[in-house]
Amino acid sequence: MTKGAVDPRRLEEEWQADQEVLANLVENGDRPEIERAVDVSFRGSAEALERLSDAAEELGFDFLDMEENEDGEPCLFLVREQRADPESIKALTVTCLQIEADFGVEYDGWGCVAQDGITE
Repeated sequence: MTKGAVDPRRLEEEWQADQEVLANLVENGDRPEIERAVDVSFRGSAEALERLSDAAEELGFDFLDMEENEDGEPCLFLVREQRADPESIKALTVTCLQIEADFGVEYDGWGCVAQDGITE
């Protein structure tokens, strides 16, 4: 699997958005060192998303879902277990932007549930 080049400006835009999500998680009592399911989503042609879905395991992800958004555009959701500390999330974002370049899809962000170590 090739590693697509990541546009530094695109990475900076995504990292700014990531930091807002990370701050929100902390405000909700998140302990970022706890591993949890982190999902990522991609938009693109059905064919490109299918190719990505087929390669998901090789890329370190599991298939979660494929559905259409409100505009009827296909979206692919993948998931993997990882921490939600800044370093881990930045590495995830770089990986997803490489996937975007390699597969001709558009990375649409990540999400997870805050983990406080007390409740599931």
